[in-house]
Amino acid sequence: MGGKIKQMIDTIVAQRSKGNQAIAKAVKAKLVLKGVNPDGYTAGSADDPAVLRLLDNMARELGVSI
Repeated sequence: MGGKIKQMIDTIVAQRSKGNQAIAKAVKAKLVLKGVNPDGYTAGSADDPAVLRLLDNMARELGVSI
């Protein structure tokens, strides 16, 4: 089953931005700087355990519950 990465990215962006598009872009830029391109993942993308760990750590760092 794929798509977990896309779901985590969407959750992080939604919770941090709270609907503000400028903050959403900033969160996506931070993801890119950390090595995860949000636009590179879809609901059908395969889940990479290393990326999942990175997103989990980043969510904790940002105070986002996944």
